[in-house]
This record gives sequence, C-alpha cells and structure tokens, in this order.
Amino acid sequence: MKVKKMDMYQKRKARKEMKNNENKEEMQNQMNINWYPGHMAKTKRQIIEDMKLVDVVIELLDARIPKSSRNPDIQGMLKNKKKIVILNKSDLADEKETKKWIEYFKKKNILAIDVDSNQGKGIKQVSQAIEKIMEDELKIQNSKGRIRKTIRVMIVGIPNVGKSSFINRISKKTTMTVGNKPGVTRQKQWIRIGNQIELLDTPGVLWPKFESEEVGLNLAYTGSIKEEILEKTEIAYNLLKFLDENYSSDLYAKYKISEQEIDEIKDNPQYTLELMYLIGKKRGALISGGNIDEEKVAKIILDDFKNGRIGKITLEKAE
Repeated sequence: MKVKKMDMYQKRKARKEMKNNENKEEMQNQMNINWYPGHMAKTKRQIIEDMKLVDVVIELLDARIPKSSRNPDIQGMLKNKKKIVILNKSDLADEKETKKWIEYFKKKNILAIDVDSNQGKGIKQVSQAIEKIMEDELKIQNSKGRIRKTIRVMIVGIPNVGKSSFINRISKKTTMTVGNKPGVTRQKQWIRIGNQIELLDTPGVLWPKFESEEVGLNLAYTGSIKEEILEKTEIAYNLLKFLDENYSSDLYAKYKISEQEIDEIKDNPQYTLELMYLIGKKRGALISGGNIDEEKVAKIILDDFKNGRIGKITLEKAE
C-alpha cells in the first residue's frame, strides 16, 4: 500500500511537470487575450489628450523589472516631451542591478532615479530633477519678461507600480487610494507640489499584447496583472525556477533549506517541482494523505517575493 501511494505521488508530480513544460504557448495566448480590461483603452486615449497639457513626463517603472514594466505604447505617446524615469520599489530590488539600470538609461540620455516611495528615498532628488530639466526653458521665459509658469508634470506607469505611494510621498499627503492590487487608481487628479510644480496622476495602463512570455510572467510575479488570469501554481513554479538559478542563497536561507536537502533532489528531472514541494512541507502547506497543497505553497512563494521577504531581487538585468 505504501508503494502504491508513492507511485501515485510520483505520477502526480510527473503530470505537473509535463503541464508546466507543455502549456507555455497556452499561457502566452491566455495572457494576451484575457488581461486587457476595457477601461485601459479609454485611459490610453485620455493620456494622449492630456499629454498636450504637460511639460514633463515622469515614467514610473518597477525597479525589479525595468524592461517589462515599460509600456511600449507610452513610449510612442511621449514624442519630444522631457522625461524622467523613476525606478520605484528600489527597496525590493537588487541594489547592484539598480545601479546598472541607472547607467543603462544614462547612456540613452534619460535621467533615471531610484526611489523607495514607502521610506521617501530619492523623493527629494525627483523634485530637484523636475526643476533642473525645465531650467533652460524657464530662463528663456524670464529673459522675455514673462511670469514664471507652473511646471506641469504627468505621472505614467503600469498598474501596481506604486504611483499612488509615490505621489503621496512627494506631495506629503496621504489622501490618495493606495493598494497592492492593479487598477486601484481610476480618476484623473492634479496635485500641487510646492509653488511651482503640479502633478497629473493617470490610472495604470497596460498594452494589448505582450512581446514575450517572460514579460507576461514578470508582470504576474510583481502583481501588475491580476493573479486570477493565470494559474497561480504555474506562476510560482516559474518564479521559483528563476530564484533557484539566480538567488539560491537567499531562497534557501528564507525557507531553511540545507545543502543536504538540495543534494537529495538536484539530480531529479523534476527538480523545481521537488523544490516547490519541499518548501510546502517546511511551511506546513499539507493536505490529507501528506500531500502538498499546491495553491497554498504557490501563494506563499509569490507573497514572500512581492513583499521582499526572500531578499532584494531583480528579475531583469540591464543590457
């Protein structure tokens, strides 16, 4: 009877591994079809219209995924607008990689600033950068005897990149709705910063089709697309595979996984799945018969990553 149970256990894991390997194309199609809410097309049209009103555009990116969190549609809307890139949530990202990303943007003549909106790191530099980038234009106006104009700044970014937290911090207010779910901010808002700067907030907007499965998964890992769109266990499986390959010491330390335990499973063709099951056992994600509650362990891994409990992790390296 014991052998039979183990047989069923191994078969179950084999089916799971097969599913992870065979459903990549289906996952990509599902992301491209189901995740684009109707309000985003309307928001895109509104951003294009409001772009005429502003002098500077601040593009908020997630410091963990600077490439995947850049909306290619927004790049087309900017045209000749002055731009500042904010690498937000830098407290959750690998500091060495964030510095490389700042250099990456610098080589493209784009000012990038790493910001932790929760603690206020980098906020002062952003205010200074807005005034600096408009300095020449304001001097020209002053030389012509014109009254110093208000600098109008538009904040753009994908859902859940932290726009509301950023605006609350830079404006020293806590009146905006802030949440850890995509699509919390909806209405257009102007916020005054001191005497010279006004910020225009915009709702988070995605684009209709992801260019690769990697982009879709990165957005799923960080919560920019709703978890309900994809199977949570598939997302956690792929994230765990990345973490084990790139941040194994942080991963093993978080879940108290020993070298001996890794040695016991490292040659298994279903290694990542075995690792996921090992984490489930350590965190008590068990169901009847001693099996693992896959949904529960998937949620544990995803929540720990999103909240920085595994470590400071960057999913994309600068070119």
